[in-house]
Amino acid sequence: MNLNNKEIGQRIRERREVIGYSREKLAEKLDVSAKFCSDIELGTRGMSLETLSKLVSVLGMTSDYILFGEKEESSVDGLIEIFKNCPKEKVAYAEELLKLFIKAI
Repeated sequence: MNLNNKEIGQRIRERREVIGYSREKLAEKLDVSAKFCSDIELGTRGMSLETLSKLVSVLGMTSDYILFGEKEESSVDGLIEIFKNCPKEKVAYAEELLKLFIKAI
């Protein structure tokens, strides 16, 4: 399998945005520069295994999904991160929306 850095970067950026992290906040959590995060998201640079491992943990994604786009089994990790980053005054609304969504399925 060939690695496509642009696609890898796109998956990382999409997840970062979904969980509400700025590029700077992600860089801080990964202990890298915001410029390095930008380069990864744009696909102009690759990353070390250490950075990949940190991304898996911080973004709640599998390495297979980051590298190859292979969908992971459903996980609540992403939802937990979204709730963690949700403004406190909006958490109740988010919970209610999720409950309504689940009932509608």
